[in-house]
Amino acid sequence: MKNPAQAPARGRRAALPFILITVLIDMISIGLIVPVLPLIVGTFTASPTEQTYWFGVVAFAFGAANFIASPVLGALSDRFGRRPVLLIGFSGLALSFIVTGLATALWMLIAVRCVSGLMQANVAVANAYVADITPPQERARRFGLIGAMFGLGFTLGPVIGGLLGAIDLRLPFFVAGAMAIVNWLYGFFVLPESLPLDKRRPVEWGRANPVAAFRKLRELHGVGPLVAVIALASLAQFTLHNSWVLYTTFKFGWGPAQNGWSLFVVGLMSALVQGVLLKHLLARWSPQQLATWGLVGSAATYAGFGLATQGWMMFAVIIVGTLISGGVQASIQSLVSNAAKEHEQGRIAGAVASVNSLMAVTAPVLSATLLGLVSHRPAGDVWIGLPFFFCALLQTAGAVIAILHFRRHARIQAATA
Repeated sequence: MKNPAQAPARGRRAALPFILITVLIDMISIGLIVPVLPLIVGTFTASPTEQTYWFGVVAFAFGAANFIASPVLGALSDRFGRRPVLLIGFSGLALSFIVTGLATALWMLIAVRCVSGLMQANVAVANAYVADITPPQERARRFGLIGAMFGLGFTLGPVIGGLLGAIDLRLPFFVAGAMAIVNWLYGFFVLPESLPLDKRRPVEWGRANPVAAFRKLRELHGVGPLVAVIALASLAQFTLHNSWVLYTTFKFGWGPAQNGWSLFVVGLMSALVQGVLLKHLLARWSPQQLATWGLVGSAATYAGFGLATQGWMMFAVIIVGTLISGGVQASIQSLVSNAAKEHEQGRIAGAVASVNSLMAVTAPVLSATLLGLVSHRPAGDVWIGLPFFFCALLQTAGAVIAILHFRRHARIQAATA
């Protein structure tokens, strides 16, 4: 019996533009809520310290649920295809956005973020989709194009969300919900499946859990230590995500509009580097070299955010920092993907997503604690940047691990040759 969910796009051949459009719509909808979600939490709290704590709880709820669900969803995409799992994720996003816009209590925000985390593995499945249709030597460049769609989505989403939030704090959530519904319709009627029937594999439920997923990542030939690099970079990134709006509010007095424009510049630079410059960088340097220098540049960028004394400095750091470090994620993702077997791309992508989700669980606790320690300080105080100094240390540690790993791997390859 035919699966009706697969019928509408059955005649189309999976290709990169299809998934790029999907990721773009997905990231615009997510970007819409970034400047306003901490402020929505603030409507239910009485002080900056309380706001910081409860925003951490809301973020923790999503990360904890996603940590558990990502390996399962990745394994399901290896069994039933990428498209059905993406449709589940879009449904979870639409539900999350709309209920958040209607929320009248903090417990509603926490509950709906849990449900959304359980249903969503869009990033992992999109990466698996790209791996399905791309030869190994082209994956770094194509993962860069996926990253460019992330950047473009974060170019458009946050600035629109900031402008809408200036009208009404809840308006961006309803617009984001509508965008998620549009993406579901696009996925159902247009997006073709990328995983052929002969490459699918049964779900091994004993391995569809975070512990087994981490073990599988560690066993991948030649990339084991990169799991730690992924974890450290992800923890730094999620700490930044959870700190950005409150940090700029406390230090510079920014509102939704200013935060939206700052994230617009982040997305614009990310799209430029990963969508345009990365292919030229890969023609000259290897993914290992780009990852190493990018991690060093990321550490300097985080330190720059924390040391900024004027709002305009944040924009300068964004531009320079992204030019230096924009190729890190695509480079490491390609190294991990190339080490995995073709029939395990969904499971490996789910494992990476689970690592990221674990860091998404940890980051709100750390960022809330660090911001809570300095939230009482006057505007402009350099110690308000404490979360970003912590991120700089994480990226420095990741750079050291990557450098040692790549040198060791090069020695092993030379000895084998």
